[in-house]
Amino acid sequence: MPNSLITETSPYLLQHAHNPVQWYAWGDEAINLSVISNKPILLSIGYSACHWCHVMEHESFENEATAAIMNENFINIKVDREERPDIDHTYMDALQAMTGQGGWPLNIFLTPQLKPFYGGTYYPPSTMHRRMSWVQVLEAVQHAWVNKQPNVLSQADELTKHLQQSNSFGNNTLSANIINAETLTTITNLLLTTADVVHGGFGHAPKFPQFHSINYLLQQSNDDKQNSALQQATLSLTKMLQGGIYDQLRGGMARYSTDANWLVPHFEKMLYDNALLISTLSNAVNLTNNHNYTHAIHHTIAYLFADMQANNKLFYAAQDADSEGVEGKFYCFTVTEIEALLTPEETVICLQYYNITTPGNFTEPHHNINTNILHCSSDSQAFAKQHNITIQQLQTTLTTINQKLLTARNLRIPPATDTKCLLAWNALTNIALVNAYTATNTPQYLQCAIEHMQAMLHHYVTTTQEGVVQHVYHSCTHTTASITAFLDDVAYLINALLTLYNSTLQASYANTIQLLITYVQQHYASSSTPYYYYTQATQAHTIVRKKEVYDGPTPSGNSIMATVLYKASTVLQQPKLLTQAITMVNTLGAAITKHPSSFGVWASLVQHIYRGNISINICNLDDVQS
Repeated sequence: MPNSLITETSPYLLQHAHNPVQWYAWGDEAINLSVISNKPILLSIGYSACHWCHVMEHESFENEATAAIMNENFINIKVDREERPDIDHTYMDALQAMTGQGGWPLNIFLTPQLKPFYGGTYYPPSTMHRRMSWVQVLEAVQHAWVNKQPNVLSQADELTKHLQQSNSFGNNTLSANIINAETLTTITNLLLTTADVVHGGFGHAPKFPQFHSINYLLQQSNDDKQNSALQQATLSLTKMLQGGIYDQLRGGMARYSTDANWLVPHFEKMLYDNALLISTLSNAVNLTNNHNYTHAIHHTIAYLFADMQANNKLFYAAQDADSEGVEGKFYCFTVTEIEALLTPEETVICLQYYNITTPGNFTEPHHNINTNILHCSSDSQAFAKQHNITIQQLQTTLTTINQKLLTARNLRIPPATDTKCLLAWNALTNIALVNAYTATNTPQYLQCAIEHMQAMLHHYVTTTQEGVVQHVYHSCTHTTASITAFLDDVAYLINALLTLYNSTLQASYANTIQLLITYVQQHYASSSTPYYYYTQATQAHTIVRKKEVYDGPTPSGNSIMATVLYKASTVLQQPKLLTQAITMVNTLGAAITKHPSSFGVWASLVQHIYRGNISINICNLDDVQS
């Protein structure tokens, strides 16, 4: 018999609707039940493309005996982190404060007043590697709640105070002006000190693309006399495109690599990563005219249109890492499979070009299956020269090989697709399409961006009869919009409108930009700091109203709002918006200069403001509401 999640629209929540665990969605029913029963809340947060979320569900949440312990002692709430990033941000901060670590699935225990007191990520069904089993965790938390509740409540109060205090930044006076050449040089040098000069990227495994840092280095390359910024940026992009993190057959990039040389990803594909990949490659093409980057732009956009676009022209959120319960099974090949699909001559090229061997380069950890992730050791020109064939011969052969392999792969059971459409990630995709149009001179991309923008405004934004923005939504499943937008949703949408405006000069976009900026000022502004809250003041059930400034895999809402204010000051001819953007940058100044890898979009904004807006913006101000 299904649990309460059966009425939800999130694909991730629906995946858990038939668990024996009595899951509830986040909301009044579950929270009130916790208060009435004086049972602690077990909050479990994940997302549909998360491999370890699936593993823990299968091992523990589908287990009748484990579910019985959870149902008896806790009010169990399941949350889709992509649907409710506000909840995820708050309790991930709590977990990191408690343990110094984070990740998903995020399993955290709360008092009935929603204050966290204990948590972790993945727990195995039995003790291993000195890690408690899930049942041991449940029993220990229940014992503490029954026998040491005053201590538990005190600990929860202290942790909640810490979360609230850590969110009080921005109240101090302005720091020194950081918008200068010295700051840009400092940031560049800091990024290059963490750069992997062999495999590209930054830091060690696990390795994320860090597109914000790459974009900064691309923009900084003109001021870099040694050209080391451009070299590191292009090395990073080239190595990623050659690696297993990039889908060599279909296009598109996985979320991150588990190793330093981009070979073995967690295979989930997120819309935001691929939107950022396209935009970053477009920036690189504008500087280098690299044909491999141009190919990857077309390749990845084709993947998005074929596999990730809904009938309403919006784009889906993600694709899973697993298929048939096996991580990466959909994407990998054995030598035997290759030999059965290709001619002997094609097989020789394929095995060598994509580094496919009989022992394999990947062992799926839960099923002990040896197979191969396709990746390239060198670019096509170097490979052709090494094998004494022309580049045209190689490209013709690879086209045939790839089509045969892709046709065979498409006969497999594919990973599930998370079919909710998120405004923020769709806005990033719209920006990517416009950037790709500019870099590759492909008019189709601009037309697609125009149609996609119309779909976003139709599905996510409601207005009054007078045209004033009344409400903006975060998520759309099929044709149903839900959940009030978060700051990044609206900020990314405005940025997409600005990007589209600069390529079309349509005054209607400028008008909508003004209306949405007014909406943000009304619903997200902080009276005590120059930054914006992540949620509106009406957001229910929250222990802290957060202000996000950290640029993670996606930009923070505040860094994009500052960018939007800077750009819009010219489009709308409102100098006060530029002043506000500069204030936001300088108030955060020390963090940007000391930790640029965590504030990459902010760092790029410092570049833009320092160099000035050299684009020419034409706007009929009679059509723009003041």
